[in-house]
Amino acid sequence: MVLNMISTGAMVKFGKVYQNLMVDMKATNVKLVDRACRMVVEATGIGREEAETLLEQTDFEVKPAILMALTGLDAAAAREKLAAHQGFLRAALEH
Repeated sequence: MVLNMISTGAMVKFGKVYQNLMVDMKATNVKLVDRACRMVVEATGIGREEAETLLEQTDFEVKPAILMALTGLDAAAAREKLAAHQGFLRAALEH
């Protein structure tokens, strides 16, 4: 249990978590694509079909898909903005 708390704290500190979701992932199989889609829907409130479209545009990366849904950026601009904020989704959304 202690190790779980430490690893969870580390994931938060390194910007891998957004709204209690481990969003720093790339979906590489059917199960992960479904999980990624559910995360994008939960984090943004968009429909599943739109989430799937955004994930396809980002090569199934969750962070840029969420950023695109919440800001209207295209995939390239979302990746640039994330890179400018060292991969921290919350910081990219706030600036």
